[in-house]
Amino acid sequence: MNLAGGADMSDEKIYARYLKTNNTDDLKVLFLRYKEELMFFVYGFLGNQDDSEDVMMDTFAVVASGTSRFSGKSSFKTWLFSIGRNIALKALRKRSYCSVGIEDEEKTVGEAPDTEMPESRCLENERNRILYKALAGINPIYKQVLHLAFFEDMTNDEVAVVMNKSKKQVYNLIARGKVSLRDMLLEMGYDGVM
Repeated sequence: MNLAGGADMSDEKIYARYLKTNNTDDLKVLFLRYKEELMFFVYGFLGNQDDSEDVMMDTFAVVASGTSRFSGKSSFKTWLFSIGRNIALKALRKRSYCSVGIEDEEKTVGEAPDTEMPESRCLENERNRILYKALAGINPIYKQVLHLAFFEDMTNDEVAVVMNKSKKQVYNLIARGKVSLRDMLLEMGYDGVM
């Protein structure tokens, strides 16, 4: 199969065909479509490029194995990000369990790292860089919901599935997240960025 041949098919159809035929080209199409976005998303949890890449690969391993079946109740992307989120949270729990100083771990998880982040390639203009820097300083749950809603263009229903929240909870989290982000931008000295 030509990899470009998957461009006109939905993700759901490509994955269904992969499960039926076990054609790795189908899986490669999905991998190429979502690897960067998924790494960017889990980086928000982990703050480490190597760990984020591991989680992204583990997520696609689950998808490839078919151990977590896609039910079709959501989009493929929503399902994929749900798996990634669960694996990232599991990695965070393992990191906390294995770390000697839990207080040190709690300090670093929410902070923006000083090194260049992989998503800087995606955030080409200054406005988005400022927004992402401000996102790093707000409550992680707000950061997640805003990232999914605005960077990944997911609907509230899709965000609810990924985050395992009700639609109303997502609506409230987005509203609170926007207020928190605005306050952080003001604190950083930026007015009128949003």
